[in-house]
Amino acid sequence: MASASLPHSSVSAKSPAAQEYEVGAGAGDVKNHVVVDVVLRVMLLVTSLIGIIVMVTSKQTKLIPVAPGLTIPVTAKFSQSPAFIYYTVALSVACFYSIITGVLSVTALLMSKRSSTKWVFRFLILDVLLLGIMGSAIGAAGAIAYIGFKGNKHTQWKEVCNMYGSFCGRIAASLTLSVLPSFALLLLIWLSVYMLSKKIVR
Repeated sequence: MASASLPHSSVSAKSPAAQEYEVGAGAGDVKNHVVVDVVLRVMLLVTSLIGIIVMVTSKQTKLIPVAPGLTIPVTAKFSQSPAFIYYTVALSVACFYSIITGVLSVTALLMSKRSSTKWVFRFLILDVLLLGIMGSAIGAAGAIAYIGFKGNKHTQWKEVCNMYGSFCGRIAASLTLSVLPSFALLLLIWLSVYMLSKKIVR
């Protein structure tokens, strides 16, 4: 007597409870991503703003002797260096960018899953671009600050920070603070890559 066996299906139907659990887990991931994203963008805003304030308030006037018994006041300020201006503009762009993308990030939570994925990808591209701009601005400003502190013996450029200590101190403080917004952007990039990789695996 021949016995007929039903073909075994490789696709197993998921119960409604399992499907509901996956949907809930996915929604939870999106909410957690938005919360972390907004916190990092607030960090980007605050640290960039502090860096701008410290930089634009860096100003010092000293009496420089030009002849025996004759001194003239000479003022050092950030606007005298194109590198420092570029650095300030880059931080200003980071401030406005963090506000705009922070609002869009919250808005993306209300969108469909497909639309939110598109926004995560767009944020990733923009975050990478801004990190590149920040890196070049910090590098340019840091090079000028280094010459101010150390000078250059080969070109006979003298250091000026021995005379303008307060001015150079504020420049150094602003450049040190700029590490924080750069770190926030790096974390945002890692977060976006992580979220996109999870969507690709699914």
